[in-house]
Amino acid sequence: MNIIFSLDQIQQTAEQIIASNPKKIILFNGEMGVGKTTLIKQLCKTLGVKDATSSPTFSLVNEYQIPDSKKVYHFDFYRIKNETEALDMGVDDYLYSGNWCFIEWSEKIANLLPEEYSTLNIELLEDGKRNLELI
Repeated sequence: MNIIFSLDQIQQTAEQIIASNPKKIILFNGEMGVGKTTLIKQLCKTLGVKDATSSPTFSLVNEYQIPDSKKVYHFDFYRIKNETEALDMGVDDYLYSGNWCFIEWSEKIANLLPEEYSTLNIELLEDGKRNLELI
């Protein structure tokens, strides 16, 4: 699935992503500042998160409650030095929980990822819009 969108279309974009029935583990790829966290915040809202959302840059993971006692986990592995740090924080428990897992900088934990996941590549275009590819 490919979508070109502007930030004022982010709600509709998030709805399209969820409606496309991706795997519950989604890897977000893109340059720093391209809007990965902004899109994840909107995806959380689309899934029913009522709490304020923020980037887990320093905490590594933020946990949000959604309806039906389910959860959304938002990871940001930008600051980890090796996969052992992710293992020490229990990343495997999160990844195999059956809940939504949105992962930024997943290349830092490449060997820990389960076999099945969706990948979302996002790129900033010259006109300020984003090109999104969901695989």
